[in-house]
Amino acid sequence: MKAAFASTDETGRRDALGADDVSDEALAAMVADLWGVPSARLVDSAAEEVAYDVPSILTGARTWVRGHADAGDGPRPFTFFVKRVHHWRHSPAFAFVPPEVAAWAADSVPWRAEVLLYASDLGERLPEGLTVPRALRVDDRPDQTAVLWLEAVEHDPTPWDESTYLRAAHLLGRLSASADVAGLAAIDPQPWHIRSFVVGRLGHTTLPVLGDEAVWQHPAVAEHFGPLRSRLAEVAGRLDALADEYAALPHLAAHGDACPNNLMRHVGDDGFTLIDFGFWRPQPVAYDLSQLLVGEIQMRRLDADGLPERAAACLEAYADGLAAEGGSVDADVLRRSHAVSLALFNGLPSIPAEALAEEDQEAAAHHVAQRAAMAAYSFDVLAATEG
Repeated sequence: MKAAFASTDETGRRDALGADDVSDEALAAMVADLWGVPSARLVDSAAEEVAYDVPSILTGARTWVRGHADAGDGPRPFTFFVKRVHHWRHSPAFAFVPPEVAAWAADSVPWRAEVLLYASDLGERLPEGLTVPRALRVDDRPDQTAVLWLEAVEHDPTPWDESTYLRAAHLLGRLSASADVAGLAAIDPQPWHIRSFVVGRLGHTTLPVLGDEAVWQHPAVAEHFGPLRSRLAEVAGRLDALADEYAALPHLAAHGDACPNNLMRHVGDDGFTLIDFGFWRPQPVAYDLSQLLVGEIQMRRLDADGLPERAAACLEAYADGLAAEGGSVDADVLRRSHAVSLALFNGLPSIPAEALAEEDQEAAAHHVAQRAAMAAYSFDVLAATEG
């Protein structure tokens, strides 16, 4: 047995954690808490960076901590997922913010929700079918960073089918309308307003792309977005009005980034474990449907074929979820809220400028085509819901 487990005196076994590491005693206590036992003796442990290719301005590190501990019945394995979150001024991306807007930008992106939610009783408030990873430790630091020690969650990685999308939409509706969840909807104290997004992301990134003739001369953009250019310009021309409308819509609890990547399907039932709560806050009703429907398209994991039909079915499932929790939103308001959110957050910023210089231009062109189909759908539903 000695050959199978490293000594607790082994140096460097958790080097990947750096300053996020804890003492062996603290780690052993977390294992005991995870297992629901009075105490555990740490036998060995190791840390390894998580292989994850989705960048986030609010995440500083993701690390697996694995090892063995003994609670009196012999060594057995344990796993933790350790995530460091931070104010986005700690992100390398902040260096690219123009100096003249750095002070404003520093306060424009909320980041505290995840820290506060993992320290809360959210898991006890969620509707049946939704869970959240258990936090064994939340190190909230004065430098606007925090380290979360979370249980590892087993999930079903198989691709979603239509029934999975409908179940997710239904449960997101229940989440939004839940009276229990409502008590935590505004847990992040940092103010945020749609104007921050309009001035920041759209004003400094999206609108310059739309005005760049070099972008429009790219063959894939010319072919797929050329027919949409006037529609993009029309929506961009009334950003202020759309932002005002967005702000006036009924707001309910929202995950904030409810893409399939952040809804981990349970093994053995049709529920989901929610993760990545950085943008959790009250948002217009049906806000969460946007990323549910187009997140995989943006990630190049799904084509836009069938998007209008899937969206209509998911909107109905979401409405059913609202009703299951006693919520009541006029169907026209629901459709309009979905349309405005989708147009602002996904339709207008849809040209993938970062893909235009990729070496594999065939793959880039395919991605551009799918993003254009996504944009076309968003503008179609916006137009269809105009009063």
